[in-house]
Amino acid sequence: MTVHDLPTLNAILNTACTLCLSLGYVAIRRQDRLRHQRWMLAATSFSAAFLVSYLIYHLQAGSVPYPLHDWTRYVYFAVLLPHIVMAAVTAPFILLILFFALRGQFDRHAPLARRVWPAWMFVSLSGVVVYLLLYQWAGGSAG
Repeated sequence: MTVHDLPTLNAILNTACTLCLSLGYVAIRRQDRLRHQRWMLAATSFSAAFLVSYLIYHLQAGSVPYPLHDWTRYVYFAVLLPHIVMAAVTAPFILLILFFALRGQFDRHAPLARRVWPAWMFVSLSGVVVYLLLYQWAGGSAG
């Protein structure tokens, strides 16, 4: 594996996170706390692995500009900008939700999780869309 394989790995990690978030949601709706806990810890692990891989990639490859100058450029930035903002805002809250859950403070965990879960899901899904636009749609000319 080279540094140029990391964007694909990142998309796989985001996809896995999305799946775990979905399964964790289903588990808690069914009041299966043990499965919910496992799925959400898996989602957190995939997100953490993504962050490490993302940082390694961008420290090595630098910034990767969107190579096309057509209508897709507007779509790309319309997805990228809220993705970046939501990722930055959501990350500390994910850690706080995890902290509350690990301490058994479910009265604090649940209300915050209900608000943060949709944002985390958006970040995870939009990360895959950013990858597809930058590395697949743009014909791989992005790096």
